[in-house]
Amino acid sequence: MALDLDGARVVVAGLGVSGRAAADVLASVGARVVPVDDAADDVVSSADYLAGTGLERADLVVASPGLAPHHPLIAAALARDLPVWSEVELAWRLRAPRADGPAPWLAVTGTNGKTTTVGMLDAILQAAGRTSAAVGNVGTPVVLAATDPTYDVLAVELSSFQLHFTHSMSAQASAVLNIAADHLDWHGDLDAYAADKGRIYQRAQVACIYNVADERTMRLVEEADVVDGAVAVGFTTGTPLVGQVGLVEDVLVDRGFARLRHTHAAELGTLADLAQLAGPDGTVPRHVIADALAAASLALAHGVEPAAVRDGLRSFAPGAHRIETVAVRDGVAWVDDSKATNAHAAAASLGAFEPGSVVWIAGGLAKGARFDDLVLARRDRLAAVVLIGVDREPLRDALARHAPDVPVVEVDAGETGTVMTRAVQEAQRLAARVPGVETGTLAPTVLLAPACASMDQFASYAARGSEFGAAVRALG
Repeated sequence: MALDLDGARVVVAGLGVSGRAAADVLASVGARVVPVDDAADDVVSSADYLAGTGLERADLVVASPGLAPHHPLIAAALARDLPVWSEVELAWRLRAPRADGPAPWLAVTGTNGKTTTVGMLDAILQAAGRTSAAVGNVGTPVVLAATDPTYDVLAVELSSFQLHFTHSMSAQASAVLNIAADHLDWHGDLDAYAADKGRIYQRAQVACIYNVADERTMRLVEEADVVDGAVAVGFTTGTPLVGQVGLVEDVLVDRGFARLRHTHAAELGTLADLAQLAGPDGTVPRHVIADALAAASLALAHGVEPAAVRDGLRSFAPGAHRIETVAVRDGVAWVDDSKATNAHAAAASLGAFEPGSVVWIAGGLAKGARFDDLVLARRDRLAAVVLIGVDREPLRDALARHAPDVPVVEVDAGETGTVMTRAVQEAQRLAARVPGVETGTLAPTVLLAPACASMDQFASYAARGSEFGAAVRALG
Protein backbone atom coordinates (compact mmCIF):
# COMPACT_ATOMS: atom_id res chain seq x y z
CA MET A 1 0.00 0.00 0.00
CA ALA A 2 1.34 3.44 -0.96
CA LEU A 3 0.91 6.07 1.73
CA ASP A 4 2.15 9.65 1.62
CA LEU A 5 3.42 10.29 5.13
CA ASP A 6 3.62 14.05 4.68
CA GLY A 7 0.58 15.29 6.61
CA ALA A 8 -0.58 11.77 7.50
CA ARG A 9 -1.91 11.23 11.03
CA VAL A 10 0.22 8.38 12.42
CA VAL A 11 -0.38 6.69 15.75
CA VAL A 12 2.91 5.47 17.22
CA ALA A 13 1.82 2.76 19.66
CA GLY A 14 4.49 2.10 22.26
CA LEU A 15 7.30 4.50 23.08
CA GLY A 16 10.21 2.19 23.66
CA VAL A 17 13.52 2.80 21.91
CA SER A 18 12.20 1.88 18.47
CA GLY A 19 8.90 3.72 19.01
CA ARG A 20 10.59 6.98 19.92
CA ALA A 21 12.94 6.64 16.94
CA ALA A 22 9.96 6.01 14.65
CA ALA A 23 8.16 9.07 16.04
CA ASP A 24 11.19 11.29 15.42
CA VAL A 25 11.68 10.09 11.84
CA LEU A 26 7.96 10.40 11.08
CA ALA A 27 7.94 13.97 12.34
CA SER A 28 10.95 14.75 10.13
CA VAL A 29 9.01 13.72 7.01
CA GLY A 30 5.97 15.80 7.92
CA ALA A 31 3.71 13.24 9.57
CA ARG A 32 1.40 14.30 12.38
CA VAL A 33 2.52 11.92 15.13
CA VAL A 34 0.13 10.78 17.87
CA PRO A 35 2.16 8.98 20.57
CA VAL A 36 0.32 6.37 22.65
CA ASP A 37 1.87 4.37 25.47
CA ASP A 38 0.44 2.42 28.40
CA ALA A 39 3.47 3.01 30.65
CA ALA A 40 4.60 6.57 29.92
CA ASP A 41 3.13 9.31 32.10
CA ASP A 42 3.50 12.09 29.53
CA VAL A 43 1.31 10.63 26.74
CA VAL A 44 -2.17 9.17 26.43
CA SER A 45 -2.72 5.48 27.19
CA SER A 46 -4.20 3.12 24.63
CA ALA A 47 -7.39 2.75 26.69
CA ASP A 48 -7.90 6.52 26.88
CA TYR A 49 -7.07 6.91 23.21
CA LEU A 50 -9.59 4.25 22.20
CA ALA A 51 -12.21 5.82 24.46
CA GLY A 52 -12.03 8.90 22.27
CA THR A 53 -12.38 9.06 18.51
CA GLY A 54 -8.67 8.91 17.69
CA LEU A 55 -8.64 5.91 15.34
CA GLU A 56 -11.41 7.40 13.24
CA ARG A 57 -8.98 10.12 12.15
CA ALA A 58 -5.84 7.96 11.96
CA ASP A 59 -4.18 7.03 8.67
CA LEU A 60 -1.60 4.56 10.00
CA VAL A 61 -0.50 2.78 13.17
CA VAL A 62 3.19 2.06 13.78
CA ALA A 63 3.24 -0.68 16.42
CA SER A 64 5.85 -1.42 19.05
CA PRO A 65 7.28 -4.97 18.85
CA GLY A 66 5.84 -5.61 22.31
CA LEU A 67 2.21 -5.09 21.19
CA ALA A 68 0.67 -8.34 20.00
CA PRO A 69 -2.10 -8.39 17.37
CA HIS A 70 -4.64 -9.01 20.14
CA HIS A 71 -3.68 -5.83 22.01
CA PRO A 72 -6.86 -3.68 22.11
CA LEU A 73 -5.37 -0.79 20.13
CA ILE A 74 -3.85 -3.01 17.44
CA ALA A 75 -6.98 -5.17 17.23
CA ALA A 76 -9.14 -2.05 16.84
CA ALA A 77 -6.90 -0.73 14.08
CA LEU A 78 -7.02 -4.04 12.21
CA ALA A 79 -10.81 -4.18 12.60
CA ARG A 80 -11.01 -0.76 10.91
CA ASP A 81 -8.70 -1.95 8.10
CA LEU A 82 -6.15 0.66 9.12
CA PRO A 83 -2.63 -0.20 7.97
CA VAL A 84 -0.43 -1.40 10.83
CA TRP A 85 3.32 -1.23 10.27
CA SER A 86 6.29 -2.29 12.33
CA GLU A 87 9.15 0.14 12.81
CA VAL A 88 11.02 -2.14 10.38
CA GLU A 89 8.35 -1.64 7.70
CA LEU A 90 8.59 2.11 8.21
CA ALA A 91 12.37 1.91 7.93
CA TRP A 92 12.18 -0.05 4.67
CA ARG A 93 9.85 2.50 3.11
CA LEU A 94 11.99 5.46 4.21
CA ARG A 95 15.43 4.13 3.20
CA ALA A 96 17.86 6.90 2.40
CA PRO A 97 18.54 7.40 -1.32
CA ARG A 98 22.10 6.85 -2.55
CA ALA A 99 23.74 7.17 -5.96
CA ASP A 100 23.78 3.38 -6.31
CA GLY A 101 20.41 2.86 -4.61
CA PRO A 102 19.46 2.44 -0.92
CA ALA A 103 21.81 0.34 1.20
CA PRO A 104 20.89 -3.36 0.97
CA TRP A 105 19.79 -5.29 4.03
CA LEU A 106 21.19 -8.63 5.17
CA ALA A 107 18.53 -9.88 7.58
CA VAL A 108 18.73 -12.48 10.35
CA THR A 109 16.09 -14.08 12.54
CA GLY A 110 15.74 -17.28 14.56
CA THR A 111 14.93 -18.37 18.07
CA ASN A 112 18.57 -18.22 19.16
CA GLY A 113 21.88 -16.91 17.90
CA LYS A 114 20.59 -13.77 16.16
CA THR A 115 22.74 -11.25 18.00
CA THR A 116 25.93 -13.29 17.66
CA THR A 117 25.29 -13.90 13.96
CA VAL A 118 24.55 -10.25 13.21
CA GLY A 119 27.66 -9.21 15.14
CA MET A 120 29.78 -11.66 13.16
CA LEU A 121 28.20 -10.48 9.92
CA ASP A 122 28.93 -6.84 10.73
CA ALA A 123 32.55 -7.73 11.56
CA ILE A 124 32.92 -9.54 8.22
CA LEU A 125 31.41 -6.64 6.28
CA GLN A 126 33.75 -4.19 7.96
CA ALA A 127 36.72 -6.47 7.27
CA ALA A 128 35.68 -6.29 3.62
CA GLY A 129 35.82 -2.50 3.74
CA ARG A 130 32.08 -1.87 3.87
CA THR A 131 30.53 0.86 6.02
CA SER A 132 28.01 -1.23 7.92
CA ALA A 133 26.16 -1.48 11.21
CA ALA A 134 24.47 -4.18 13.26
CA VAL A 135 20.95 -2.85 13.86
CA GLY A 136 17.39 -3.84 14.76
CA ASN A 137 16.58 -6.15 17.63
CA VAL A 138 20.28 -5.95 18.56
CA GLY A 139 19.95 -2.34 19.71
CA THR A 140 20.04 0.55 17.23
CA PRO A 141 16.56 1.04 15.72
CA VAL A 142 16.46 0.08 12.05
CA VAL A 143 14.66 3.29 11.11
CA LEU A 144 17.60 5.42 12.27
CA ALA A 145 20.18 3.41 10.32
CA ALA A 146 18.02 3.01 7.21
CA THR A 147 17.53 6.76 6.87
CA ASP A 148 21.29 7.42 7.20
CA PRO A 149 22.86 7.56 3.71
CA THR A 150 26.40 6.88 4.97
CA TYR A 151 25.90 3.12 5.27
CA ASP A 152 26.85 0.77 2.41
CA VAL A 153 24.95 -2.19 3.88
CA LEU A 154 23.04 -3.07 7.05
CA ALA A 155 23.19 -6.27 9.13
CA VAL A 156 19.64 -6.41 10.48
CA GLU A 157 18.53 -8.56 13.42
CA LEU A 158 14.76 -9.10 13.39
CA SER A 159 12.48 -10.70 15.97
CA SER A 160 9.23 -12.46 15.17
CA PHE A 161 7.43 -9.47 16.71
CA GLN A 162 9.11 -7.06 14.31
CA LEU A 163 8.42 -9.29 11.32
CA HIS A 164 4.71 -9.74 12.03
CA PHE A 165 3.77 -6.28 10.77
CA THR A 166 6.52 -6.05 8.13
CA HIS A 167 4.90 -6.22 4.69
CA SER A 168 7.22 -5.04 1.91
CA MET A 169 10.83 -5.64 3.00
CA SER A 170 12.99 -7.18 0.29
CA ALA A 171 16.33 -8.10 1.84
CA GLN A 172 19.32 -8.80 -0.33
CA ALA A 173 19.74 -12.05 1.63
CA SER A 174 17.92 -13.47 4.66
CA ALA A 175 18.59 -16.21 7.20
CA VAL A 176 16.45 -18.14 9.69
CA LEU A 177 18.90 -19.74 12.11
CA ASN A 178 16.54 -22.12 13.93
CA ILE A 179 12.96 -22.47 15.14
CA ALA A 180 12.05 -23.59 18.66
CA ALA A 181 9.04 -22.86 20.84
CA ASP A 182 9.21 -19.29 22.13
CA HIS A 183 6.88 -16.31 22.62
CA LEU A 184 3.86 -18.57 22.30
CA ASP A 185 1.90 -16.18 24.52
CA TRP A 186 2.34 -13.52 21.80
CA HIS A 187 1.86 -15.67 18.69
CA GLY A 188 -0.60 -18.27 19.95
CA ASP A 189 1.19 -21.41 18.74
CA LEU A 190 4.43 -22.62 17.20
CA ASP A 191 3.13 -22.58 13.63
CA ALA A 192 2.15 -18.91 13.86
CA TYR A 193 5.51 -18.09 15.43
CA ALA A 194 7.37 -19.91 12.64
CA ALA A 195 5.26 -18.25 9.96
CA ASP A 196 6.24 -14.82 11.26
CA LYS A 197 9.90 -15.84 11.27
CA GLY A 198 9.47 -17.01 7.68
CA ARG A 199 8.35 -13.56 6.54
CA ILE A 200 12.04 -12.62 6.45
CA TYR A 201 12.43 -14.72 3.28
CA GLN A 202 9.67 -12.96 1.36
CA ARG A 203 11.00 -11.03 -1.65
CA ALA A 204 14.63 -12.07 -0.92
CA GLN A 205 16.75 -10.86 -3.81
CA VAL A 206 19.89 -13.02 -3.83
CA ALA A 207 19.74 -15.82 -1.25
CA CYS A 208 17.70 -17.50 1.48
CA ILE A 209 19.98 -19.04 4.10
CA TYR A 210 18.55 -21.97 6.08
CA ASN A 211 19.68 -24.45 8.75
CA VAL A 212 20.20 -27.95 7.32
CA ALA A 213 19.65 -29.41 10.82
CA ASP A 214 16.30 -27.63 11.20
CA GLU A 215 13.84 -28.88 8.59
CA ARG A 216 11.31 -26.20 9.45
CA THR A 217 13.66 -23.47 8.21
CA MET A 218 13.93 -25.22 4.84
CA ARG A 219 10.14 -25.44 4.59
CA LEU A 220 9.92 -21.70 5.22
CA VAL A 221 12.26 -21.13 2.27
CA GLU A 222 10.16 -23.40 0.06
CA GLU A 223 7.02 -21.45 0.97
CA ALA A 224 8.57 -18.02 0.34
CA ASP A 225 7.85 -15.86 -2.70
CA VAL A 226 11.33 -14.64 -3.65
CA VAL A 227 12.82 -12.57 -6.45
CA ASP A 228 13.57 -14.61 -9.58
CA GLY A 229 17.08 -15.99 -9.37
CA ALA A 230 17.35 -16.04 -5.59
CA VAL A 231 18.92 -19.26 -4.34
CA ALA A 232 18.55 -21.39 -1.21
CA VAL A 233 21.82 -22.09 0.61
CA GLY A 234 21.99 -24.31 3.68
CA PHE A 235 24.50 -24.16 6.52
CA THR A 236 25.61 -27.25 8.41
CA THR A 237 28.21 -28.08 11.03
CA GLY A 238 28.85 -31.27 9.07
CA THR A 239 30.37 -31.82 5.64
CA PRO A 240 28.46 -29.65 3.16
CA LEU A 241 26.84 -30.81 -0.05
CA VAL A 242 26.67 -28.66 -3.16
CA GLY A 243 24.50 -25.66 -2.29
CA GLN A 244 25.67 -25.57 1.32
CA VAL A 245 28.36 -24.10 3.56
CA GLY A 246 29.78 -26.26 6.31
CA LEU A 247 32.67 -27.73 8.22
CA VAL A 248 35.32 -30.15 6.97
CA GLU A 249 37.44 -31.22 9.93
CA ASP A 250 38.38 -27.82 11.41
CA VAL A 251 37.88 -25.77 8.23
CA LEU A 252 34.80 -23.67 7.40
CA VAL A 253 34.09 -24.11 3.69
CA ASP A 254 31.75 -22.79 1.00
CA ARG A 255 29.97 -24.96 -1.57
CA GLY A 256 27.00 -22.63 -1.85
CA PHE A 257 28.44 -19.55 -3.55
CA ALA A 258 31.91 -20.65 -4.74
CA ARG A 259 32.36 -20.61 -8.51
CA LEU A 260 33.67 -24.20 -8.55
CA ARG A 261 31.26 -25.45 -5.88
CA HIS A 262 30.29 -28.57 -7.85
CA THR A 263 33.82 -29.91 -7.57
CA HIS A 264 35.62 -27.83 -4.94
CA ALA A 265 35.00 -26.18 -1.59
CA ALA A 266 36.34 -22.69 -0.95
CA GLU A 267 37.99 -22.18 2.43
CA LEU A 268 36.42 -19.45 4.59
CA GLY A 269 38.39 -19.85 7.80
CA THR A 270 39.17 -22.34 10.54
CA LEU A 271 37.95 -23.04 14.05
CA ALA A 272 41.08 -21.26 15.27
CA ASP A 273 39.54 -18.05 13.91
CA LEU A 274 36.72 -18.56 16.43
CA ALA A 275 38.98 -19.32 19.40
CA GLN A 276 37.68 -16.28 21.31
CA LEU A 277 34.26 -17.99 21.36
CA ALA A 278 35.44 -21.32 22.76
CA GLY A 279 33.49 -22.79 25.66
CA PRO A 280 34.81 -23.73 29.10
CA ASP A 281 36.32 -26.95 27.69
CA GLY A 282 38.34 -25.02 25.09
CA THR A 283 36.28 -26.12 22.08
CA VAL A 284 34.02 -23.94 19.96
CA PRO A 285 30.38 -24.96 20.55
CA ARG A 286 28.47 -26.29 17.56
CA HIS A 287 25.84 -23.58 17.75
CA VAL A 288 28.56 -20.91 17.54
CA ILE A 289 30.01 -22.61 14.45
CA ALA A 290 26.52 -22.64 12.93
CA ASP A 291 26.14 -18.90 13.64
CA ALA A 292 29.49 -18.22 11.97
CA LEU A 293 28.50 -20.20 8.88
CA ALA A 294 25.18 -18.34 8.63
CA ALA A 295 26.97 -14.99 8.92
CA ALA A 296 29.49 -16.08 6.28
CA SER A 297 26.67 -17.11 3.94
CA LEU A 298 24.95 -13.74 4.20
CA ALA A 299 28.23 -11.93 3.58
CA LEU A 300 29.00 -14.11 0.56
CA ALA A 301 25.54 -13.35 -0.84
CA HIS A 302 26.50 -9.67 -0.60
CA GLY A 303 29.66 -10.33 -2.63
CA VAL A 304 32.28 -10.40 0.14
CA GLU A 305 35.48 -12.32 -0.59
CA PRO A 306 36.33 -15.41 1.54
CA ALA A 307 39.41 -13.72 3.03
CA ALA A 308 37.16 -11.08 4.60
CA VAL A 309 35.05 -13.84 6.19
CA ARG A 310 38.15 -15.19 7.90
CA ASP A 311 39.35 -11.75 9.01
CA GLY A 312 35.91 -10.72 10.27
CA LEU A 313 35.39 -13.89 12.30
CA ARG A 314 38.86 -13.55 13.76
CA SER A 315 38.17 -9.96 14.88
CA PHE A 316 34.69 -10.58 16.29
CA ALA A 317 34.37 -10.00 20.03
CA PRO A 318 31.47 -11.76 21.79
CA GLY A 319 28.96 -9.66 23.68
CA ALA A 320 28.42 -9.70 27.42
CA HIS A 321 26.08 -12.13 29.21
CA ARG A 322 26.70 -14.97 26.71
CA ILE A 323 28.39 -17.88 28.52
CA GLU A 324 30.69 -15.35 30.17
CA THR A 325 32.80 -16.54 33.11
CA VAL A 326 32.52 -13.76 35.68
CA ALA A 327 34.59 -15.38 38.45
CA VAL A 328 36.25 -18.56 39.66
CA ARG A 329 36.12 -18.78 43.45
CA ASP A 330 37.14 -21.71 45.66
CA GLY A 331 37.16 -23.98 42.62
CA VAL A 332 33.65 -22.95 41.47
CA ALA A 333 33.21 -21.26 38.07
CA TRP A 334 30.42 -18.66 37.94
CA VAL A 335 29.08 -18.29 34.40
CA ASP A 336 26.66 -15.62 33.14
CA ASP A 337 24.48 -16.67 30.19
CA SER A 338 21.58 -14.36 30.98
CA LYS A 339 21.02 -14.05 27.21
CA ALA A 340 19.66 -17.63 27.30
CA THR A 341 16.05 -16.44 27.49
CA ASN A 342 14.35 -19.61 26.20
CA ALA A 343 14.63 -23.37 26.54
CA HIS A 344 16.50 -23.83 23.26
CA ALA A 345 19.25 -21.41 24.33
CA ALA A 346 19.46 -22.82 27.85
CA ALA A 347 19.87 -26.36 26.46
CA ALA A 348 22.80 -25.22 24.34
CA SER A 349 24.35 -23.49 27.34
CA LEU A 350 23.97 -26.46 29.71
CA GLY A 351 25.38 -28.76 27.05
CA ALA A 352 28.75 -26.98 27.24
CA PHE A 353 29.49 -28.36 30.72
CA GLU A 354 30.43 -31.69 32.25
CA PRO A 355 27.71 -34.10 33.41
CA GLY A 356 26.72 -33.60 37.03
CA SER A 357 28.67 -30.37 37.41
CA VAL A 358 26.11 -27.57 37.02
CA VAL A 359 24.20 -25.67 39.68
CA TRP A 360 21.64 -24.08 37.39
CA ILE A 361 19.96 -20.74 38.15
CA ALA A 362 16.79 -20.60 36.06
CA GLY A 363 13.41 -18.94 35.81
CA GLY A 364 11.69 -15.67 34.96
CA LEU A 365 8.91 -15.05 32.43
CA ALA A 366 8.22 -18.34 30.66
CA LYS A 367 6.25 -16.73 27.79
CA GLY A 368 3.92 -19.71 27.62
CA ALA A 369 6.71 -22.26 27.22
CA ARG A 370 7.09 -25.65 28.86
CA PHE A 371 10.44 -27.19 29.78
CA ASP A 372 10.06 -30.97 29.65
CA ASP A 373 12.25 -31.38 26.55
CA LEU A 374 14.94 -29.16 28.04
CA VAL A 375 15.12 -31.06 31.32
CA LEU A 376 15.03 -34.44 29.55
CA ALA A 377 17.91 -33.42 27.29
CA ARG A 378 20.11 -31.85 29.96
CA ARG A 379 19.24 -33.52 33.28
CA ASP A 380 22.59 -35.34 33.20
CA ARG A 381 24.36 -31.96 33.54
CA LEU A 382 22.47 -30.92 36.67
CA ALA A 383 23.86 -31.14 40.19
CA ALA A 384 21.26 -28.77 41.66
CA VAL A 385 18.83 -26.03 40.59
CA VAL A 386 17.93 -22.62 41.99
CA LEU A 387 14.61 -21.29 40.65
CA ILE A 388 13.77 -17.58 40.50
CA GLY A 389 11.06 -15.51 38.81
CA VAL A 390 7.30 -15.47 38.55
CA ASP A 391 6.99 -18.54 36.31
CA ARG A 392 8.72 -21.18 38.42
CA GLU A 393 5.86 -23.67 38.11
CA PRO A 394 6.62 -25.05 34.61
CA LEU A 395 10.31 -25.50 35.47
CA ARG A 396 9.46 -27.01 38.86
CA ASP A 397 7.07 -29.50 37.25
CA ALA A 398 9.52 -30.52 34.52
CA LEU A 399 12.28 -31.09 37.07
CA ALA A 400 9.96 -33.11 39.32
CA ARG A 401 8.93 -35.34 36.41
CA HIS A 402 12.26 -35.84 34.67
CA ALA A 403 14.98 -35.11 37.25
CA PRO A 404 13.40 -35.96 40.63
CA ASP A 405 16.76 -36.65 42.30
CA VAL A 406 18.17 -33.19 41.54
CA PRO A 407 17.91 -30.82 44.54
CA VAL A 408 15.77 -27.75 43.78
CA VAL A 409 15.67 -24.55 45.83
CA GLU A 410 13.19 -21.77 45.08
CA VAL A 411 13.90 -18.11 45.81
CA ASP A 412 10.74 -16.10 46.28
CA ALA A 413 10.67 -12.41 45.38
CA GLY A 414 9.09 -11.54 48.70
CA GLU A 415 11.98 -12.74 50.84
CA THR A 416 14.53 -10.38 52.42
CA GLY A 417 17.34 -9.17 50.14
CA THR A 418 17.53 -8.95 46.37
CA VAL A 419 16.45 -11.96 44.36
CA MET A 420 19.80 -12.44 42.62
CA THR A 421 21.84 -12.04 45.82
CA ARG A 422 19.83 -14.79 47.50
CA ALA A 423 19.97 -16.99 44.40
CA VAL A 424 23.75 -16.70 44.28
CA GLN A 425 24.04 -17.48 48.01
CA GLU A 426 21.90 -20.58 47.59
CA ALA A 427 23.93 -21.62 44.55
CA GLN A 428 27.16 -21.23 46.53
CA ARG A 429 25.79 -23.50 49.25
CA LEU A 430 24.65 -26.10 46.72
CA ALA A 431 27.92 -25.99 44.76
CA ALA A 432 29.87 -26.87 47.91
CA ARG A 433 27.83 -30.11 48.11
CA VAL A 434 28.35 -31.28 44.53
CA PRO A 435 29.78 -34.83 44.63
CA GLY A 436 33.43 -34.79 43.70
CA VAL A 437 34.17 -31.26 44.90
CA GLU A 438 35.89 -32.27 48.12
CA THR A 439 38.04 -34.89 46.36
CA GLY A 440 38.87 -32.56 43.48
CA THR A 441 37.52 -34.94 40.86
CA LEU A 442 34.84 -32.53 39.65
CA ALA A 443 34.89 -28.73 39.25
CA PRO A 444 31.35 -27.36 39.64
CA THR A 445 29.88 -24.48 37.67
CA VAL A 446 27.11 -22.14 38.76
CA LEU A 447 25.35 -21.24 35.52
CA LEU A 448 22.84 -18.45 35.06
CA ALA A 449 20.97 -19.63 31.95
CA PRO A 450 17.40 -18.78 32.90
CA ALA A 451 15.47 -20.22 29.90
CA CYS A 452 13.05 -17.34 30.51
CA ALA A 453 12.73 -13.64 29.83
CA SER A 454 13.87 -11.20 32.50
CA MET A 455 11.21 -8.51 32.66
CA ASP A 456 9.36 -9.94 35.66
CA GLN A 457 12.13 -8.87 38.04
CA PHE A 458 14.80 -7.09 35.98
CA ALA A 459 14.93 -4.28 33.42
CA SER A 460 16.53 -6.56 30.81
CA TYR A 461 18.56 -9.74 30.41
CA ALA A 462 21.67 -7.50 30.62
CA ALA A 463 20.53 -6.07 33.96
CA ARG A 464 19.86 -9.61 35.20
CA GLY A 465 23.36 -10.71 34.18
CA SER A 466 24.95 -7.63 35.73
CA GLU A 467 23.18 -8.28 39.04
CA PHE A 468 24.41 -11.88 38.92
CA GLY A 469 28.00 -10.72 38.44
CA ALA A 470 27.70 -8.16 41.23
CA ALA A 471 26.25 -10.76 43.60
CA VAL A 472 29.06 -13.20 42.81
CA ARG A 473 31.71 -10.57 43.45
CA ALA A 474 30.05 -9.71 46.76
CA LEU A 475 30.28 -13.25 48.11
CA GLY A 476 32.30 -13.64 51.29
